[in-house]
Amino acid sequence: MTESREPSLETRIKSLIQTNGPISISVFMQLALFDRKQGYYATRPGIGRDFITAPEISQVFGELLGVWAAYEWQQLGCPSTFHLIELGPGRGTMIRDIWRATSKIQGFNDAAQVHLIEPSLALRKKQADTLGLELTPEWVDDLADIPDGPTLIIANEVLDCLPIRQFVQKHDKWHERQIGLDDKNCFTFGLSGPINSAKDQALLEELPRNQSIIEISTALDAYIQQISERLAQGNSRVLFIDYGPASSRPADTFRAYANGKQIDPLTQVGKTDLTADVDFTEVSKSAQNHNLDVSGPISQGWFLGSMGGVERINQLMDQNPSLADNIAEGGTKLMSPEHMGERFQAICLSSNDLPKPAGFQ
Repeated sequence: MTESREPSLETRIKSLIQTNGPISISVFMQLALFDRKQGYYATRPGIGRDFITAPEISQVFGELLGVWAAYEWQQLGCPSTFHLIELGPGRGTMIRDIWRATSKIQGFNDAAQVHLIEPSLALRKKQADTLGLELTPEWVDDLADIPDGPTLIIANEVLDCLPIRQFVQKHDKWHERQIGLDDKNCFTFGLSGPINSAKDQALLEELPRNQSIIEISTALDAYIQQISERLAQGNSRVLFIDYGPASSRPADTFRAYANGKQIDPLTQVGKTDLTADVDFTEVSKSAQNHNLDVSGPISQGWFLGSMGGVERINQLMDQNPSLADNIAEGGTKLMSPEHMGERFQAICLSSNDLPKPAGFQ
Protein backbone atom coordinates (compact mmCIF):
# COMPACT_ATOMS: atom_id res chain seq x y z
CA MET A 1 0.00 0.00 0.00
CA THR A 2 1.39 3.41 -0.98
CA GLU A 3 1.28 6.26 1.51
CA SER A 4 -1.21 8.98 0.56
CA ARG A 5 0.26 12.43 -0.04
CA GLU A 6 -1.31 15.67 1.11
CA PRO A 7 -2.78 17.71 -1.77
CA SER A 8 -0.68 20.65 -2.91
CA LEU A 9 -1.47 24.15 -1.68
CA GLU A 10 -2.63 25.09 -5.19
CA THR A 11 -5.01 22.12 -5.27
CA ARG A 12 -6.42 23.01 -1.85
CA ILE A 13 -7.05 26.64 -2.85
CA LYS A 14 -8.74 25.53 -6.08
CA SER A 15 -10.94 23.15 -4.10
CA LEU A 16 -11.90 26.03 -1.80
CA ILE A 17 -12.93 28.15 -4.79
CA GLN A 18 -14.85 25.28 -6.41
CA THR A 19 -16.78 24.77 -3.18
CA ASN A 20 -17.39 28.35 -2.03
CA GLY A 21 -16.83 30.52 -5.10
CA PRO A 22 -14.17 33.19 -5.85
CA ILE A 23 -12.01 34.41 -2.97
CA SER A 24 -10.55 37.83 -2.18
CA ILE A 25 -6.91 38.64 -2.89
CA SER A 26 -6.53 38.88 0.89
CA VAL A 27 -7.52 35.24 1.42
CA PHE A 28 -5.29 34.15 -1.49
CA MET A 29 -2.27 35.97 -0.01
CA GLN A 30 -2.93 34.64 3.46
CA LEU A 31 -2.96 31.04 2.23
CA ALA A 32 -0.12 31.36 -0.28
CA LEU A 33 2.26 33.11 2.11
CA PHE A 34 1.36 31.86 5.57
CA ASP A 35 0.01 28.31 5.25
CA ARG A 36 1.98 26.54 7.98
CA LYS A 37 2.90 23.51 5.88
CA GLN A 38 3.13 24.69 2.27
CA GLY A 39 3.06 28.51 2.39
CA TYR A 40 5.96 30.52 1.00
CA TYR A 41 7.37 31.70 4.33
CA ALA A 42 7.17 28.21 5.84
CA THR A 43 8.96 26.44 3.00
CA ARG A 44 10.95 28.86 0.83
CA PRO A 45 12.81 31.62 2.66
CA GLY A 46 13.78 33.46 -0.53
CA ILE A 47 15.86 36.43 0.65
CA GLY A 48 18.78 36.80 -1.74
CA ARG A 49 17.13 34.52 -4.31
CA ASP A 50 13.60 35.75 -4.96
CA PHE A 51 14.12 39.24 -3.52
CA ILE A 52 16.92 41.31 -1.97
CA THR A 53 16.34 43.60 1.01
CA ALA A 54 18.35 46.66 2.02
CA PRO A 55 20.47 44.89 4.69
CA GLU A 56 21.63 42.42 2.01
CA ILE A 57 22.64 45.27 -0.33
CA SER A 58 24.97 47.08 2.07
CA GLN A 59 26.14 46.75 5.66
CA VAL A 60 25.60 50.52 5.95
CA PHE A 61 21.85 50.02 6.27
CA GLY A 62 22.02 47.92 9.44
CA GLU A 63 24.85 49.99 10.88
CA LEU A 64 22.81 53.20 10.57
CA LEU A 65 19.83 51.53 12.21
CA GLY A 66 22.22 50.58 15.00
CA VAL A 67 23.15 54.26 15.33
CA TRP A 68 19.43 55.09 15.45
CA ALA A 69 18.77 52.45 18.13
CA ALA A 70 21.69 53.64 20.28
CA TYR A 71 20.51 57.26 20.08
CA GLU A 72 16.95 56.23 21.01
CA TRP A 73 18.20 54.16 23.95
CA GLN A 74 19.86 57.32 25.21
CA GLN A 75 16.61 59.24 24.61
CA LEU A 76 14.83 56.66 26.79
CA GLY A 77 17.25 57.48 29.61
CA CYS A 78 19.77 54.64 29.04
CA PRO A 79 17.68 52.00 30.88
CA SER A 80 19.87 49.25 32.35
CA THR A 81 17.62 46.68 30.69
CA PHE A 82 15.48 47.13 27.57
CA HIS A 83 14.05 45.02 24.75
CA LEU A 84 15.51 45.34 21.25
CA ILE A 85 13.10 43.59 18.90
CA GLU A 86 13.29 42.90 15.18
CA LEU A 87 10.12 41.95 13.34
CA GLY A 88 10.69 39.68 10.34
CA PRO A 89 14.48 39.38 10.66
CA GLY A 90 15.08 37.60 7.33
CA ARG A 91 18.50 35.96 7.35
CA GLY A 92 19.66 37.87 10.43
CA THR A 93 21.90 40.23 8.46
CA MET A 94 20.36 43.46 9.77
CA ILE A 95 20.44 42.57 13.48
CA ARG A 96 24.04 41.35 13.05
CA ASP A 97 25.05 44.73 11.57
CA ILE A 98 23.06 46.61 14.23
CA TRP A 99 24.81 44.64 16.98
CA ARG A 100 28.26 45.29 15.52
CA ALA A 101 27.57 49.05 15.25
CA THR A 102 26.19 49.34 18.79
CA SER A 103 29.09 47.42 20.34
CA LYS A 104 30.96 50.74 20.35
CA ILE A 105 28.24 52.44 22.45
CA GLN A 106 29.09 51.99 26.13
CA GLY A 107 26.39 50.07 27.98
CA PHE A 108 24.06 49.48 25.02
CA ASN A 109 24.79 45.83 24.23
CA ASP A 110 24.91 44.94 27.93
CA ALA A 111 21.46 46.48 28.43
CA ALA A 112 19.83 45.09 25.28
CA GLN A 113 17.74 41.93 25.44
CA VAL A 114 17.45 40.96 21.78
CA HIS A 115 14.31 39.23 20.51
CA LEU A 116 13.64 38.07 16.94
CA ILE A 117 9.99 37.54 16.05
CA GLU A 118 10.20 34.70 13.55
CA PRO A 119 7.67 31.84 13.34
CA SER A 120 9.54 30.06 10.49
CA LEU A 121 11.89 27.36 11.78
CA ALA A 122 13.76 27.39 8.46
CA LEU A 123 14.48 31.11 8.81
CA ARG A 124 15.42 30.77 12.48
CA LYS A 125 18.16 28.35 11.44
CA LYS A 126 19.44 30.77 8.79
CA GLN A 127 19.45 33.58 11.35
CA ALA A 128 21.38 31.47 13.86
CA ASP A 129 23.94 30.60 11.16
CA THR A 130 24.35 34.29 10.29
CA LEU A 131 24.77 35.40 13.91
CA GLY A 132 27.04 32.54 15.00
CA LEU A 133 28.48 33.10 18.46
CA GLU A 134 28.40 36.88 18.08
CA LEU A 135 24.81 37.19 19.29
CA THR A 136 22.34 34.75 20.82
CA PRO A 137 18.86 36.30 20.65
CA GLU A 138 15.59 34.92 21.95
CA TRP A 139 13.34 33.70 19.15
CA VAL A 140 9.60 34.14 19.70
CA ASP A 141 6.47 33.70 17.59
CA ASP A 142 4.65 36.81 18.73
CA LEU A 143 5.18 40.23 20.29
CA ALA A 144 3.01 39.21 23.25
CA ASP A 145 5.61 36.57 24.19
CA ILE A 146 8.12 39.27 25.24
CA PRO A 147 8.08 40.62 28.84
CA ASP A 148 7.17 44.22 29.64
CA GLY A 149 9.76 46.95 29.68
CA PRO A 150 11.26 49.79 27.61
CA THR A 151 11.26 48.68 23.99
CA LEU A 152 12.79 49.56 20.63
CA ILE A 153 11.29 47.69 17.67
CA ILE A 154 12.80 47.73 14.18
CA ALA A 155 10.98 46.31 11.14
CA ASN A 156 12.28 46.41 7.57
CA GLU A 157 9.95 45.18 4.81
CA VAL A 158 7.33 43.67 7.10
CA LEU A 159 4.17 45.67 6.38
CA ASP A 160 4.33 44.90 2.64
CA CYS A 161 3.41 41.26 3.17
CA LEU A 162 0.16 42.01 5.02
CA PRO A 163 -2.74 40.72 2.86
CA ILE A 164 -4.62 43.34 0.86
CA ARG A 165 -8.02 43.67 -0.80
CA GLN A 166 -8.56 45.48 -4.08
CA PHE A 167 -11.66 47.44 -5.06
CA VAL A 168 -12.53 48.58 -8.57
CA GLN A 169 -14.89 51.47 -9.31
CA LYS A 170 -17.19 51.00 -12.34
CA HIS A 171 -20.14 53.23 -13.18
CA ASP A 172 -19.86 54.91 -9.76
CA LYS A 173 -20.13 51.59 -7.92
CA TRP A 174 -17.41 49.67 -6.12
CA HIS A 175 -16.69 45.99 -6.83
CA GLU A 176 -14.13 43.76 -5.12
CA ARG A 177 -11.44 42.19 -7.27
CA GLN A 178 -11.48 38.46 -6.65
CA ILE A 179 -9.65 35.31 -7.69
CA GLY A 180 -11.60 32.47 -9.30
CA LEU A 181 -11.00 29.73 -11.86
CA ASP A 182 -11.25 29.86 -15.66
CA ASP A 183 -12.47 27.10 -17.98
CA LYS A 184 -8.99 25.51 -17.87
CA ASN A 185 -9.05 25.38 -14.06
CA CYS A 186 -6.39 28.09 -13.80
CA PHE A 187 -6.54 31.01 -11.38
CA THR A 188 -7.96 34.20 -12.88
CA PHE A 189 -9.05 37.65 -11.74
CA GLY A 190 -12.67 38.74 -11.76
CA LEU A 191 -15.02 41.20 -10.04
CA SER A 192 -17.72 40.71 -7.46
CA GLY A 193 -21.13 42.28 -7.83
CA PRO A 194 -21.58 45.83 -6.49
CA ILE A 195 -20.54 46.07 -2.83
CA ASN A 196 -23.63 46.06 -0.64
CA SER A 197 -22.51 44.98 2.83
CA ALA A 198 -22.77 47.80 5.36
CA LYS A 199 -19.24 47.14 6.66
CA ASP A 200 -17.61 47.34 3.23
CA GLN A 201 -19.71 50.33 2.19
CA ALA A 202 -18.54 52.21 5.29
CA LEU A 203 -14.95 51.28 4.42
CA LEU A 204 -15.34 52.47 0.83
CA GLU A 205 -16.91 55.79 1.77
CA GLU A 206 -13.49 56.94 2.96
CA LEU A 207 -11.78 56.17 -0.35
CA PRO A 208 -10.92 58.85 -2.92
CA ARG A 209 -13.34 58.92 -5.85
CA ASN A 210 -10.65 59.93 -8.34
CA GLN A 211 -9.11 56.41 -8.45
CA SER A 212 -10.68 53.58 -10.41
CA ILE A 213 -8.82 50.89 -8.45
CA ILE A 214 -7.55 50.98 -4.89
CA GLU A 215 -5.95 48.65 -2.35
CA ILE A 216 -6.76 48.30 1.33
CA SER A 217 -4.87 46.22 3.87
CA THR A 218 -7.66 45.14 6.17
CA ALA A 219 -5.07 43.49 8.46
CA LEU A 220 -3.12 46.71 8.94
CA ASP A 221 -5.21 48.24 11.72
CA ALA A 222 -5.15 45.03 13.77
CA TYR A 223 -1.38 44.89 13.32
CA ILE A 224 -0.91 48.49 14.45
CA GLN A 225 -3.23 47.84 17.40
CA GLN A 226 -0.97 44.99 18.54
CA ILE A 227 2.03 47.30 18.24
CA SER A 228 0.18 50.04 20.18
CA GLU A 229 -0.57 47.66 23.05
CA ARG A 230 3.16 47.10 23.38
CA LEU A 231 4.08 50.78 23.11
CA ALA A 232 1.33 51.78 25.55
CA GLN A 233 3.60 50.54 28.34
CA GLY A 234 5.58 53.73 27.73
CA ASN A 235 9.19 54.55 26.88
CA SER A 236 8.98 52.60 23.62
CA ARG A 237 9.21 53.09 19.85
CA VAL A 238 8.87 51.18 16.58
CA LEU A 239 10.64 52.09 13.34
CA PHE A 240 9.09 50.76 10.12
CA ILE A 241 10.90 50.98 6.78
CA ASP A 242 9.00 49.75 3.74
CA TYR A 243 8.02 50.64 0.20
CA GLY A 244 4.95 52.57 -0.88
CA PRO A 245 3.76 56.14 -1.54
CA ALA A 246 4.24 58.63 1.29
CA SER A 247 0.96 60.49 0.91
CA SER A 248 -1.39 58.70 -1.51
CA ARG A 249 -3.22 55.39 -1.43
CA PRO A 250 -1.79 52.49 -3.49
CA ALA A 251 -3.71 51.43 -6.59
CA ASP A 252 -2.89 48.12 -8.32
CA THR A 253 0.42 46.99 -6.76
CA PHE A 254 -0.28 43.29 -6.04
CA ARG A 255 2.67 41.35 -7.48
CA ALA A 256 4.96 38.33 -7.09
CA TYR A 257 8.70 37.72 -7.27
CA ALA A 258 10.68 34.57 -8.00
CA ASN A 259 14.41 34.31 -8.66
CA GLY A 260 14.72 38.10 -8.62
CA LYS A 261 12.09 38.66 -11.33
CA GLN A 262 8.50 39.86 -11.19
CA ILE A 263 6.06 37.18 -12.36
CA ASP A 264 2.31 36.56 -12.56
CA PRO A 265 1.09 36.45 -8.91
CA LEU A 266 -1.45 33.73 -9.76
CA THR A 267 1.22 31.20 -10.75
CA GLN A 268 3.57 29.04 -8.67
CA VAL A 269 1.33 29.33 -5.62
CA GLY A 270 3.27 29.02 -2.35
CA LYS A 271 6.57 29.24 -4.24
CA THR A 272 6.75 33.01 -4.80
CA ASP A 273 6.91 36.12 -2.64
CA LEU A 274 3.59 38.00 -2.83
CA THR A 275 3.65 41.67 -1.93
CA ALA A 276 1.91 45.03 -2.25
CA ASP A 277 2.80 48.65 -1.55
CA VAL A 278 2.29 49.90 2.01
CA ASP A 279 -0.40 52.54 2.56
CA PHE A 280 1.53 54.95 4.81
CA THR A 281 -1.47 57.28 4.99
CA GLU A 282 -3.39 54.46 6.65
CA VAL A 283 -0.44 53.53 8.90
CA SER A 284 -0.39 57.10 10.24
CA LYS A 285 -4.15 57.24 10.66
CA SER A 286 -4.31 53.88 12.45
CA ALA A 287 -1.43 54.79 14.76
CA GLN A 288 -3.06 58.08 15.74
CA ASN A 289 -6.37 56.29 16.36
CA HIS A 290 -4.48 54.01 18.77
CA ASN A 291 -3.02 57.02 20.62
CA LEU A 292 0.52 56.77 19.28
CA ASP A 293 2.76 59.66 18.32
CA VAL A 294 3.70 59.54 14.63
CA SER A 295 6.86 60.85 12.99
CA GLY A 296 7.10 60.64 9.20
CA PRO A 297 6.82 59.10 6.77
CA ILE A 298 10.02 60.42 5.25
CA SER A 299 11.98 58.92 2.39
CA GLN A 300 14.54 56.23 3.15
CA GLY A 301 17.21 58.30 1.41
CA TRP A 302 16.52 61.30 3.61
CA PHE A 303 16.39 59.17 6.78
CA LEU A 304 19.67 57.35 6.09
CA GLY A 305 21.32 60.61 5.07
CA SER A 306 20.30 62.27 8.33
CA MET A 307 21.80 59.33 10.25
CA GLY A 308 25.19 59.83 8.57
CA GLY A 309 24.79 57.57 5.54
CA VAL A 310 27.03 59.49 3.14
CA GLU A 311 29.77 59.87 5.73
CA ARG A 312 29.71 56.14 6.56
CA ILE A 313 29.84 55.14 2.90
CA ASN A 314 32.84 57.43 2.31
CA GLN A 315 34.55 56.05 5.42
CA LEU A 316 34.13 52.46 4.21
CA MET A 317 35.43 53.38 0.76
CA ASP A 318 38.55 54.97 2.29
CA GLN A 319 39.13 51.90 4.49
CA ASN A 320 38.57 49.43 1.63
CA PRO A 321 39.80 51.04 -1.61
CA SER A 322 39.69 47.74 -3.55
CA LEU A 323 35.95 47.50 -2.78
CA ALA A 324 35.18 51.19 -3.23
CA ASP A 325 33.10 50.72 -6.39
CA ASN A 326 30.92 48.02 -4.78
CA ILE A 327 30.46 50.08 -1.61
CA ALA A 328 29.46 53.14 -3.64
CA GLU A 329 27.03 51.08 -5.72
CA GLY A 330 25.35 49.69 -2.59
CA GLY A 331 25.06 53.15 -1.08
CA THR A 332 23.55 54.50 -4.28
CA LYS A 333 20.91 51.76 -4.30
CA LEU A 334 19.96 52.54 -0.70
CA MET A 335 19.83 56.32 -0.87
CA SER A 336 19.39 57.69 -4.39
CA PRO A 337 15.89 58.77 -5.53
CA GLU A 338 16.28 56.66 -8.68
CA HIS A 339 16.57 53.47 -6.62
CA MET A 340 15.31 52.83 -3.06
CA GLY A 341 15.82 56.35 -1.73
CA GLU A 342 12.35 57.65 -2.67
CA ARG A 343 10.53 54.35 -3.21
CA PHE A 344 10.97 53.37 0.46
CA GLN A 345 9.66 55.34 3.44
CA ALA A 346 10.56 55.43 7.13
CA ILE A 347 7.92 56.02 9.80
CA CYS A 348 8.35 55.97 13.59
CA LEU A 349 5.51 55.28 16.04
CA SER A 350 6.10 56.15 19.70
CA SER A 351 4.49 56.04 23.09
CA ASN A 352 3.51 59.49 24.31
CA ASP A 353 5.79 62.20 25.72
CA LEU A 354 9.04 61.14 24.04
CA PRO A 355 11.29 63.57 22.14
CA LYS A 356 11.28 63.55 18.35
CA PRO A 357 13.09 60.41 17.14
CA ALA A 358 16.48 60.58 15.47
CA GLY A 359 16.34 61.13 11.73
CA PHE A 360 12.92 62.81 11.85
CA GLN A 361 13.85 66.18 13.35
